[in-house]
Amino acid sequence: MLGAVWNLRQSLRAQLLAWVVLTLVGAICFNLYDSYQTADQTAKLVSDRTLLSSARVIAEAVRVDEGGNVEADIPPAALEMFDTGYGDQVFYQVITAWGNLVSGFPDLPLPSVERTGQDVTFRNSTVRALTLNHPVVGLPDDGDISVTVAITHNSQYALRRRLWLDDFTKQFILVLLAGVVTIIGLQRGLAPALRLRDAVRARGRERLDPLSPGMVQTEFQPLVRALNDHMERVQNQMAAQRRFVSNAAHQLRTPLALMSTQASVAARETDEARRDEALQALRSSTRHMSRLASQLLTLSRAEPGSRRPRSDTIDLAAAARDIVAAHAEQALQRDIDIGLEVSGPVPVEGDGTMLREMLVNLVDNSIRYTRRGGQVTVSVTREETLAVLDVEDNGPGIPADERGQVFERFYRVLGTEGDGSGLGLSIVREVVDGAGGTVALAEADGGGLVVSVRLPVAAQRRA
Repeated sequence: MLGAVWNLRQSLRAQLLAWVVLTLVGAICFNLYDSYQTADQTAKLVSDRTLLSSARVIAEAVRVDEGGNVEADIPPAALEMFDTGYGDQVFYQVITAWGNLVSGFPDLPLPSVERTGQDVTFRNSTVRALTLNHPVVGLPDDGDISVTVAITHNSQYALRRRLWLDDFTKQFILVLLAGVVTIIGLQRGLAPALRLRDAVRARGRERLDPLSPGMVQTEFQPLVRALNDHMERVQNQMAAQRRFVSNAAHQLRTPLALMSTQASVAARETDEARRDEALQALRSSTRHMSRLASQLLTLSRAEPGSRRPRSDTIDLAAAARDIVAAHAEQALQRDIDIGLEVSGPVPVEGDGTMLREMLVNLVDNSIRYTRRGGQVTVSVTREETLAVLDVEDNGPGIPADERGQVFERFYRVLGTEGDGSGLGLSIVREVVDGAGGTVALAEADGGGLVVSVRLPVAAQRRA
């Protein structure tokens, strides 16, 4: 039962039909109430007109005889006009202006207003009564007589009920017709959306070409455009993944082939010195292979959607201090002077692991591409709401026309020394984008390269 209700709530057709029907039912309920009041007023008006006609017929039959006595011969027509087949009882009273009863029921109560029907209580029941004052020739000063006619409510209620039921029948038929027309309209109106559904289902796994917005109504066209945008992003991501896999396979093939050759040489070599040289080269290739695999894994983790977003708060200055200390031995082996400049804690918010990987790649790249005897300086400062990380070296630098390309995967500037894989700056860009920051390259004073990263400080990101 609950499942059926939930399915109805999830159905657009059912929701639209429910809103239309509820609106119609609400309007019809108001109309039925209004029609009931109108029918009641109409039935009272008809009853009052009949009472007035009967009172007038009775009044015109009153006369004064030769002795000055008032007589009233009640015409049968005055009472038969109430014979509508509903068993109503009729009461009447004729009295003079001085209160003498001429004919009728002496205890019949009089309405408070002349010529206006009113409900009064007579003999423990409610009746509709009307009083008419009528002059009679022959009475002193042409005096008036008062004629009161009353009738039970059977015919009045029957007329009200008939009028209201007629209106109710028309309103009910109107709701049914409106519901049928609404269902047909919804079926036709949702047909383009169903065609869109069928078109999406009928596509193969590799078909990501855009759909035509003209196949649906104007209201659904933004949905089609959103689908097209999503498919375009998926297509671009798939293309990027294919390029990445192709490039990774190419990059791994060369080291693997080299390692296989070096292992074969070491196995065949009888001279101990040459065998040690081959083994040393094999160890170097193994380290390069390990670093390449590690960077590929880091780049995969840095891509959007590859892992659950994290929101760590880390001190960028402290993280830079740890990483510079960890790379001090590597810098000493290459006779490179590595330094750190910090002015105090600089908190940033993001994935702490990936932010540290960004620092590792920046420092490692600078050490790898800086010539022996060079300098690498890492500085962390704060500029209002931004954390600024600068990694500067006096290496060969990057030509201005290639600075936009070095962020691409496996791209390396021709003629540069070092055994890098071309993934370091790609990892940096992915991490910085994920943290909501920017990264830029510039030429250092006296030559070399400055990589400048700007990240929102933790308080600013939360705001």
